[in-house]
Amino acid sequence: MQSMKRRNVLFITTDQQHWMTMGYLNPEVKTPNLDRLVARGTTFHRAYTVSPTCTPTRASWITGLHPSQHGAYSLGTKLMEHVPTVGDIFHAHGYETALIGKAHFQPLKGTEAFPSLESYPILHDLEFWHDFHGPYYGFQHVELARNHTYESHVGQHYALWMEEKGYADWRKYFQPEHGHLKAGEPWKIPEEIHYNAWIAERTNALMEQYHREERNFFLWASFFDPHPPYMVPEPYASMYSPEKVTVPEHREGEFDDKPPYFKLSQEENPDFSACIEEGGNSIHGSRSHLKSREEKARNIAMMYGMVSMLDSYIGNILDKLDALGLTESTLVCFTTDHGDFWGQHGLTAKAIHHYEDILRVPLVVSMPGTIPEGVVSNSLQSTVDLPQTFLSFAGLPIPRTMAGVDEKAVWQGDVETLRDHVIVENQHQPTTMNLRTLITSRYKLTVHFNKEYGELYDLQNDPGEYTNLWDQPEHQALKQKLLLKFMHGEMAKAPLPMPRISPA
Repeated sequence: MQSMKRRNVLFITTDQQHWMTMGYLNPEVKTPNLDRLVARGTTFHRAYTVSPTCTPTRASWITGLHPSQHGAYSLGTKLMEHVPTVGDIFHAHGYETALIGKAHFQPLKGTEAFPSLESYPILHDLEFWHDFHGPYYGFQHVELARNHTYESHVGQHYALWMEEKGYADWRKYFQPEHGHLKAGEPWKIPEEIHYNAWIAERTNALMEQYHREERNFFLWASFFDPHPPYMVPEPYASMYSPEKVTVPEHREGEFDDKPPYFKLSQEENPDFSACIEEGGNSIHGSRSHLKSREEKARNIAMMYGMVSMLDSYIGNILDKLDALGLTESTLVCFTTDHGDFWGQHGLTAKAIHHYEDILRVPLVVSMPGTIPEGVVSNSLQSTVDLPQTFLSFAGLPIPRTMAGVDEKAVWQGDVETLRDHVIVENQHQPTTMNLRTLITSRYKLTVHFNKEYGELYDLQNDPGEYTNLWDQPEHQALKQKLLLKFMHGEMAKAPLPMPRISPA
């Protein structure tokens, strides 16, 4: 048995949550449990995703590599099974490793060359999932699902759990033809079989088991909301009134100095064909973003309800941690894979526009007695740093294969910051929609592969990112300086798997 003096790691994540959808920042939404986590930990207001899409970011969370390094560079790709993960290291040092909820390390379609456990038809093969619980990418125990709200991807371990709860007819809550489903309206699924209840129940059960067996753990509770379609059961569906939410709007002319594809988002039937390449498959956000103010208000109110329901079940997990007496010996980290648009700059849901709304993410870390409580930090953080930092807090060796930064000293309050920049990657097509962004404490620079256009914003004087300085003559020296810094950053992020042990 492992000594309980070693630290556990409890990783809690959501999917596509704007960093401002937390009650301590935004009085329009209620998140009392996340707020108490903020009160008993350190919160970073300048934390950024490594990529504004699911698979690349989630693969980075477990490998400590950027998407261009671990290979799962976009949705529809997979993280190759040979890439070392943080779970492998925890397991090798005697930790229990488990993932409950969303993985999304593999695509919805598999091929002979690139098989996928998260694809059709195996998603729905409940006999397979009854017998399979891992290992999966370093997690020795997994309980998975793949759907957002009513998506037909539902199946895997979540479906088995619903049947165990006595809901043999669970499929009707995920099939539009049964009349239970319409985005923007209350979801008629019973709360007791909502996937939030499943994730919290199973996470708590595993924590109890590991505590009883005196096993240390690296445990990931991976929630699906508030990713669209925006749907949530009552009472959360009616918790917020569309008439009382603030609806962001597009500013007339704000895309005049932006890359040409920005304006396409405000057309009824935009033509993105110039951006499509063979083998590219799709570009998330390459569509019309036009929605009425009324529809956006309904979506915001429903999304806030999703966040409040999430908060309730995250509270259940935090309560269990307290009840087991593990709070002071467990690093709790809360974040999301990327942000969301609900009208900012005229955009909705996912988009290919690197505004703060989609790149900046909530990041809260807590371990009373070790991490300062009630602290808000403006230290730059990248979510590629999470696995290194988890290992550091656990006192385990950090492999040289990882490319991020060990942020333990910052999280503990020993130093103010370690990073002077972060890099965000976003690649949907081989060349035509392939962009990277450098973010410093003041500036943001976005470079588009093989394009003359780009973006440069002064986040201090223009936090809304309305004025693109890229082509302004008086800012060319600044652009050149930042481009050089960008190049240095790209060179610095390369992992060095082994030290140079000989001159030849």
